[in-house]
Amino acid sequence: MRPAGKPAPPWAGPEVTVTVEPPPQEPAPASSASSVALTRRDLAIGVGVVVLAIVVTAVLAFRAGGGAGAPAAGARPSAKASPSASGPPTTAQIYAAVAPSVVSIEAAEAGGTASGTGVVVGADGTILTALHVVKGSTAVKVRFADGTQSAAQVTGTDPKTDTATLAPASLPDVLVPVVLGNPGRLAVGNDVVAIGNQLGLTSSATAGVVSGLNRSAANPDGTKLTGLIQFDAAVNPGSSGGPLVNGRGELVGIVVALANPTPAGTFVGVGFAVPITAAGGGLPGGQT
Repeated sequence: MRPAGKPAPPWAGPEVTVTVEPPPQEPAPASSASSVALTRRDLAIGVGVVVLAIVVTAVLAFRAGGGAGAPAAGARPSAKASPSASGPPTTAQIYAAVAPSVVSIEAAEAGGTASGTGVVVGADGTILTALHVVKGSTAVKVRFADGTQSAAQVTGTDPKTDTATLAPASLPDVLVPVVLGNPGRLAVGNDVVAIGNQLGLTSSATAGVVSGLNRSAANPDGTKLTGLIQFDAAVNPGSSGGPLVNGRGELVGIVVALANPTPAGTFVGVGFAVPITAAGGGLPGGQT
């Protein structure tokens, strides 16, 4: 612009008016309350989406697995019994349990001394043995498993089964009666163990099976024994009167005879025992 009253110079063009526009104003930011509200809403939506995704994934996995492991409605947990892994006792374990009940017997007679085996069957010290071991004796002496020795009296005899009972005059500090079993439950093939003083070898153990039931055999004096248990656990002279026990270590018979087609009188695989339910006229207290 030129001052008023002065002529325009010859080079001057028409006047131009310039208008200056104010700079554009930025929109005002939202209030802090609105920003916070928006942030919380977005957060709630995000969390909801995540939770929904987890639930959907779990449902799909459950269906894919057929619901395995999920208890039925109203079902209660239950415990099931499982068989013991220990199994039946071994021959060594049976021997360890029965040997403390086995005694050695020496019977003095006119012609010398007879030896045999017996087994403690009562808490009072009653001993069961074979009758032919003590028959005709003038004195009987017993030795318990712990070494205790005592005189004994013959208190009962049963010639039909070739068995006898003895009462020792004194007892060891610890008396261990044998556990009585039920020979009526025996079957051919069942395991058995015989313990005795065969051929003077004290407290020997032999194992075998029941070979037959209700057998007959002849006694050394010619009498006939019936209803016997036949077994193949080795027995020899000196085994007479010893225990025959089942696979659980329970007394089921008293060894009374062996069969040998030769005059040797030694074991060839056939031994016989009287069932304890018949021995001594029938012992009470056998397991049923």
